[in-house]
Amino acid sequence: MFDVIVIGGGPAGVTAALRARELGAMVALVERGKMGGTCTNDGCVPTRALARAARLVRDAEQFVDFGLVGEKPMVDFAALLSRTRNIVSRVHEKKHLQSHLEQEGVTVFANVGDARFIDEHSVALGDRTILQGEKFILCVGGHARRLSFPGSEHALTHSDVWSLQRLPRQVVVVGGAATGCQLSSCFSAFGAYVHVLEVAPRLLAGEDEAVSHGISEAFRRRGIAVTTNIGGIERIEQQNGSLRLTYLYEGEVRQLTTEAVVMTVGWPGNVEALNLAAASVQSERGYIVVDDFLRTTTPHIFAAGDITGRMMLVQSASGEGALAGENALLGVARSSQHKIVPHGGFTDPEYGSVGLTEEQARARHDCVVAVVPYTALDRALIDGHREGFCKLIVSTETHRVLGAHIMGEQAVEILQLVATCMAADMRIEQLADLELAYPTFTAIVGLAARRLSRELGVIPLSPQGQTQSRMGIAEWERGEA
Repeated sequence: MFDVIVIGGGPAGVTAALRARELGAMVALVERGKMGGTCTNDGCVPTRALARAARLVRDAEQFVDFGLVGEKPMVDFAALLSRTRNIVSRVHEKKHLQSHLEQEGVTVFANVGDARFIDEHSVALGDRTILQGEKFILCVGGHARRLSFPGSEHALTHSDVWSLQRLPRQVVVVGGAATGCQLSSCFSAFGAYVHVLEVAPRLLAGEDEAVSHGISEAFRRRGIAVTTNIGGIERIEQQNGSLRLTYLYEGEVRQLTTEAVVMTVGWPGNVEALNLAAASVQSERGYIVVDDFLRTTTPHIFAAGDITGRMMLVQSASGEGALAGENALLGVARSSQHKIVPHGGFTDPEYGSVGLTEEQARARHDCVVAVVPYTALDRALIDGHREGFCKLIVSTETHRVLGAHIMGEQAVEILQLVATCMAADMRIEQLADLELAYPTFTAIVGLAARRLSRELGVIPLSPQGQTQSRMGIAEWERGEA
């Protein structure tokens, strides 16, 4: 019998197994297929590879501006997907997940099919192996939701993109959250005509409204059609080698003709095969129910990562995996909060967010907000990427950053600085005092921080200065406000 059996070989499961070994437990890790989870095999890693190619295509448009001679590259989509698969393989080779786990003393059962509970302390693997454990940590991840409607079999999910034989000339992406927006941005950069359909009132509905509006406007400038507030998809029909998609909009039936339809409409957990009832583990709406200590309704069984439906990000899954391993072995001492989770999307332009949106912050706190456009940055002018902004939201009482939302070049990288300052409990005036390198995109954080410091009265101003319509006249980097 193992001390801990971890089910799932993605970021949550691997981290949970290794942390449990660090604590001295006898650990088994079960993975039904290939190690690495969705992120490595058909999620973040290959999508980022597409985004890199899309960015290279975009940058080639600037050749003439910088005195470079060369034509805009044509996209060999088959070669790009081959490169993407190669990158996935190289990431696997870099990590050596199974050998690393085994070297650390974890017993690995990979490519064994689904694990299924027999009782509260036993699981049967797909190859009929029976394992018994004192504790369990469920990290089985999720999968792309497939909607049921006439002709739904003609639609793709993001997992199907990697097996396309050629670049579709027209693509309808159903779903305007992170995955849908990233795929839309990439397909458009490669030369496809893209139409995004979203049931919510705006794209990226979970992000700050400024980010949602900024990405929508950027998409439209790039020729991506965006339709929000749709009433749902009615059907997909094959017609003369194309697809005809019928959807509802404001009570009317509308149709689009396209070569491909990609559905990015949700991410339910992989609960079906686990036979949770045999272990008295409760699930709701496709996710395993856990408390703040990641404990399920059966006290010796924990869950982490996408399967909990809480924060479906790699960085969060890894953190939850480590926490579940600790709580399973040391007792439920630490809770999972997810208060500071920087995240973003590799669209063009990029976007990144951490903390509260402006709407959330104003509902809970007295706060001040600064929005500094990328046009204020010398680096943005030098590089020719002046589209974007940095929004900081700060408590008037504590002077702590409540949230940050950035859209523009290197947004996801810039955001890490703000998240670090939030985790360190820095006041906005401390952030304003950082001597950030010049010329950089990250310097926009300092501009926003100093603007807020002036508004909060931390940076002294004369009566005349206090009436200036634009605070920050002493800044070296200045541009259109």
